Amino acid sequence: MTILDVKSFAHGEWVAPGKGARNIENAITGALFARAGNDNLDVTAMLEYARQIGGPNLRKLTFHDRARMLKALALHLSQYKQALYDLSFATGATLTDHKIDIDGGIGTMFVFASKGRREMPDSQIYLDGDVEQLSRDGTFLGHHVYTPMQGAAIHINAFNFPVWGMLEKLAPTLLAGVPAIVKPATATCYVTELAVKIMLDSGLLPKGSLQLVSGGISNMLDQLTCQDAVGFTGSAQTAFKLRSSSHILKNSVQFVAEQDSLNASILGADAVPGTPEFDIFIKEAHREITSKAGQKCTAIRRIIAPDSHIEAVIDALSKRLSKTTIGDPQLDDVRMGPLVSNNQKRDVLEKVSILAEEAELVYGDPNKFDAIGVDTQKGAFVSPMLFHCQYPDTAERVHDTEAFGPVSTIMGYRNLDHAIELANRGAGSLVASVVTHDTQIAREVVMSAGAFHGRLYFNNRDSVKESTGHGSPLPHMVHGGPGRAGGGEELGGIRGVLHYMQRSAIQGSPEILTAIGEQWVPGSIELTESTHPFTRTFHELKIGETIYTEPREVTIDNIEHFAQFTGDNFYAHMNEKAAKRNPFFPGRVAHGYLLLSFAAGLFVEPSEGPVLANTGLDKLRFLKPIEPGESIKVRLTVKRKTPRNDEYGEVRWHVSLFNAGDELAAEYELLTMNTYGCE
Repeated sequence: MTILDVKSFAHGEWVAPGKGARNIENAITGALFARAGNDNLDVTAMLEYARQIGGPNLRKLTFHDRARMLKALALHLSQYKQALYDLSFATGATLTDHKIDIDGGIGTMFVFASKGRREMPDSQIYLDGDVEQLSRDGTFLGHHVYTPMQGAAIHINAFNFPVWGMLEKLAPTLLAGVPAIVKPATATCYVTELAVKIMLDSGLLPKGSLQLVSGGISNMLDQLTCQDAVGFTGSAQTAFKLRSSSHILKNSVQFVAEQDSLNASILGADAVPGTPEFDIFIKEAHREITSKAGQKCTAIRRIIAPDSHIEAVIDALSKRLSKTTIGDPQLDDVRMGPLVSNNQKRDVLEKVSILAEEAELVYGDPNKFDAIGVDTQKGAFVSPMLFHCQYPDTAERVHDTEAFGPVSTIMGYRNLDHAIELANRGAGSLVASVVTHDTQIAREVVMSAGAFHGRLYFNNRDSVKESTGHGSPLPHMVHGGPGRAGGGEELGGIRGVLHYMQRSAIQGSPEILTAIGEQWVPGSIELTESTHPFTRTFHELKIGETIYTEPREVTIDNIEHFAQFTGDNFYAHMNEKAAKRNPFFPGRVAHGYLLLSFAAGLFVEPSEGPVLANTGLDKLRFLKPIEPGESIKVRLTVKRKTPRNDEYGEVRWHVSLFNAGDELAAEYELLTMNTYGCE
């Protein structure tokens, strides 16, 4: 059988295994399958290549450019899913497992591509929050901005998800404009290598933006600066060793860890046997024990159920586990394959012996189980194992020992406070799930357990059809947790991108802030054109372009007609005495929405033109009431422009409505979609 040589991609070249290479076994057969590693890898050159070539190339691109790149990469990878599936069988994963890893990773890239286009500007600077007025007259302002770190992101990933584990870190990193050096776990690095090769061969990545270390990273971490970042997934022991190095601490190198986690699942007291919630709970627990042979950082390790339902849970879960076929993951009827290696098998069995000191094995036998199409003595096979801890209050190891395989421990609780106390004994977890139809149970868990968990997942009959599962981190939500789980967070939409950027406070004049953020700031220069802005295409419009309208009087007849027409007869508009008793109004005043309608009538150009649609209002505030007989006028300014697709872009307008005394009566942001026209 041919042995795969798993290469690294360093400073623009593929480097074959060399001195120090490690052997990798096939999880199914235990036979030598591949080798990876090279002690002579020039990690110094890799870092410089990322910093001097990759970083500048990425920073030239806008967030939208990088988002389009991510989408193109995801589409390209999608064409090669079968090749990745075929290679991944050697890791012990089933086809269903592949889809979690490979399809899930590609899906994550799609999500970040979409969020980059929808939630970030077509610019290289990301604005955080609103402008702060630091002076009385508004000539000195402040704003927080994010810019890309000017180093490299070192991604150290675990063996269980060789594709998703890479892509869930890579997508936000590239979107931030930072080059990545990916170091997958050696046991499954051959799958990561193929995915990296597919991406590099696509020609979509700027030079220097992605490198790969197959094997050890030598002393790379000792050469990092404050501009570099480390994203780590793996054991708490390894994380502690890496993040506590004197160099990392001395240079304040950003280190984000996702590590060991004794995740729990709580069966609500209302979810008695026979309810939909009980069945959901059993199904979720079974899936988390057997999916990826339990080799998931989010798997359920502790099953917490009411004392009165313990026997029912053990019985129902054991019956479901007994129907799980174990064997060669390439066979269609196999539902659980082996662990990733015999080394991992030995580790799991060692941890199982520790759990057995405090809990009774109620299902499974590591030495005796049926398997299809394999030699269980050669491959890294184990059976699912279910323990019952009768005394969880005095137990210690069931709350601090993770058998990273198809192993879980059931324990009973007296009341909800007790259940939460047991869940929190994990000392910080990635996720805890609660299956309940009782909304008060859900709220109490959040109040009392939220501080110990990075994610709280609730499921019941209302959400089960669309829920994604206890063990599925989603790119929209943070993935991480306090304490034992590592104290960090990944993903979380744009939050994940900002991990690789520096937040800075900028201070200066409105004109300076407008130029930096490419977003008009009140007080900055207003530009005028001879034609109405609604007659000008997206590309013709300029940031700061402004018009002032003629005034319009708001009469008592207008107010009464508006009230009759809309049905809005609120007393402040229709009852003089009642309005005067209101501390906010001098008497009857105009409806706020009447003022918005009049404002639109003042600034809109009615003819067909580049403006396709008004898509909404943001940040609307009514600041000063308008009385009958007062006049209003409007200032309309182009605040920001954001491309949306090949045909049109979004224009964000700053709208200010003034009374006759030039006092600000209302303020908001108007969104329109405008055609591009000719650049």
